[in-house]
Amino acid sequence: MSETYRSVLLSRAGAIEAGGVDAGVAAHYGAPTREARKLAEGQAIADLSHFDVLEIRGEDRASWLDTLSTQRITTLKPTQSTQTLLLSIQGRVEHEMKVLADQDRLVLIVEPGAGAALEQFLNSMRFMLRVEVNNLSATHGVLAATRQIPTASSLVWVDPWPGVVNGGWAYSREDHPGKDRPWLLHVVALDQLEQAVAEEELAGMMAVESLRIAAWEPRFGAEIDEKIIPHELDWLRTAVHLEKGCYKGQETVARVHNIGHPPRRVVFLDLDGSLHTLPSTGAEVKLGERTVGHITSATLHYEAGPIALAVIKRNVDPDSVLTVVDGETNYPATQDVIVTPDAGQVAGRFTGFLRTPPQG
Repeated sequence: MSETYRSVLLSRAGAIEAGGVDAGVAAHYGAPTREARKLAEGQAIADLSHFDVLEIRGEDRASWLDTLSTQRITTLKPTQSTQTLLLSIQGRVEHEMKVLADQDRLVLIVEPGAGAALEQFLNSMRFMLRVEVNNLSATHGVLAATRQIPTASSLVWVDPWPGVVNGGWAYSREDHPGKDRPWLLHVVALDQLEQAVAEEELAGMMAVESLRIAAWEPRFGAEIDEKIIPHELDWLRTAVHLEKGCYKGQETVARVHNIGHPPRRVVFLDLDGSLHTLPSTGAEVKLGERTVGHITSATLHYEAGPIALAVIKRNVDPDSVLTVVDGETNYPATQDVIVTPDAGQVAGRFTGFLRTPPQG
């Protein structure tokens, strides 16, 4: 999506534009916590029209993307959804894609501004294969909801999170809070945006982020840095097929999962709410005087209060109380384990906390 993009839905009463990667759509429409509750209950729709949309056409589209990425694509039937990653040789996450199979194409939904780089990479990998990559971001965007939007497109990506897809593996507990948040992304033509939500109540990006963080779901535009590997974010659940063929970064994925440990882990933090503020992205997470990680996302949840995701060192004691330091402000924070400290080293381990999870 263009850096100058502004959604027509910013003309709605009370709309306040978001900043950063979400500029161009509303942060909220006057009542962010109420909007989050309405969104969770299926009574509101979120404008994600700034997200980029690509398509891959051609007879080799599924097998080609299968060989490039971490997920099994060749088994997708029309209307089915999945999530996949492109990794570096070192196994670090370079792209994340939400993939929807249509009758004669694959539709990709990616973070705002990520489409151009992904298009360039995919075109560099075409060689002689029968594939065609088109960037639709100038004409198409996304609407999000916890239910089907009857007035929107029939192109609907259904979030697999937090299920464990075929070939995946869970590094966190079975009673996952994300199971209470269905998440559907509807690909719509931008010139149909107003019509699709004409009779609907809207929720802004603050509401979207509130539900995402409470569901422990990582976001490419937030939890990713130049070193992140999928294991650290529990993305082996939905975005990695551990039994598929060769792809770039597969060796690291297999080695860390089978005989190693991810060096860091994402963690959910319940923040002290008495300060009436939120830490900023990048704020240090400390154990005593030692810096053990950084805040990646923070929000005010309509029920839980101030919450955050952070990426911290693997061996931090899950029972320890941490401190988030943002300038002169300190936030005491208790942990809720997402990726366990002993994640990995599953080769030969068939009992205990890390066991083969139920398949989705």
